[in-house]
Amino acid sequence: MTDFDPATFASVEPKQFAQIVKSTPDAKLAEVMQGELRGSVLDAVFSRMPSLFRADRAGSTNAVVHWTVTGGPDGASDTYEVVIENGTCQVSETPGRDPKLSLTMGPVEFLRIVSGGANPVMMFMTGKLKAKGDLGLAANIANLFDIPKA
Repeated sequence: MTDFDPATFASVEPKQFAQIVKSTPDAKLAEVMQGELRGSVLDAVFSRMPSLFRADRAGSTNAVVHWTVTGGPDGASDTYEVVIENGTCQVSETPGRDPKLSLTMGPVEFLRIVSGGANPVMMFMTGKLKAKGDLGLAANIANLFDIPKA
């Protein structure tokens, strides 16, 4: 698989997803994330977070994190809520709790981060990732997940 395919995307393994993202130019990623596949891509990524969560690394971390991905059709944004508590990770497409941390980024930056192809701290330092709230959690959040690398 070398392209985003809505029929099979949800079944792509995380490492294969990382390889697809790594080999896809930013312009193509942006195009995909502005089109009809955006929802499928976001849903697939966020639905995998609980299985990639590393409770052994989380310790006593309890946090609500809102991930906002900008750059959707007609300038739309999508916000997902990730709740880490009691050694578990749950995801919701409908945020309902006050976040300890809010992360906002463009669609290309999001895909690069969740596929292990970008350094979130560097993206924050260069303004490509905005973080509001617990910046210590922001700096450590990637360590709480087994992020596949291509």
